[in-house]
Amino acid sequence: MINDPFHHEETLAREKESSRRKLLAVVCAVGLSAILLVGYAYMRNRHVKQVAANSAVPPPVDNGLPKGPPVVHVLMDEPLLDKGNTVFAGTVKNISERELTGLSISLDLIKRKNGTVEQRLIEVEPSRLQPQQEASYSVKLSAQEYGTIRFVGLKADPQATLIAYSSAPGKKRPPERIEPRVIVVKKGVRPGEFINSPDNPVRVP
Repeated sequence: MINDPFHHEETLAREKESSRRKLLAVVCAVGLSAILLVGYAYMRNRHVKQVAANSAVPPPVDNGLPKGPPVVHVLMDEPLLDKGNTVFAGTVKNISERELTGLSISLDLIKRKNGTVEQRLIEVEPSRLQPQQEASYSVKLSAQEYGTIRFVGLKADPQATLIAYSSAPGKKRPPERIEPRVIVVKKGVRPGEFINSPDNPVRVP
């Protein structure tokens, strides 16, 4: 059998072309896989950042309340009713190591009629306290006019600034005393009837 050189060269060319196509297919597949992996990593990283941003704890809001350890301890007695008035009172103790001046209690008074809030400052007596000293406060309000008393805080010098405090319940409301009432019932005496009593005994037949 005689070998045809042209047939041999054509066969080699076909094999080279097939190898090129296979190599190109492998390169395309590898490139496409790499692109998919990079895209997946990018989307995953973006998703993680979005979840972290949504679940992040918001920064604390400065609501104007005093910060730091308490310098005053406040005892709040249970309100008392006195002839149509509500008496709100208690005591204040300086638990800091410095003198406190200009002490006053800040209250929100909510009216029964329309629910509006009236702010009021109640002076503490005495308003100047040395460390570990105590003072008292008291206010009498119309029970018909005000329905709720809300304790806002404690203010002191300079410029009536709110100061940090701790609080606890004070004196409880004393139990109500029910005064005994004596009712005298006068019975009419008809003719022929008598009231049998030790002062006026009547013989019973």
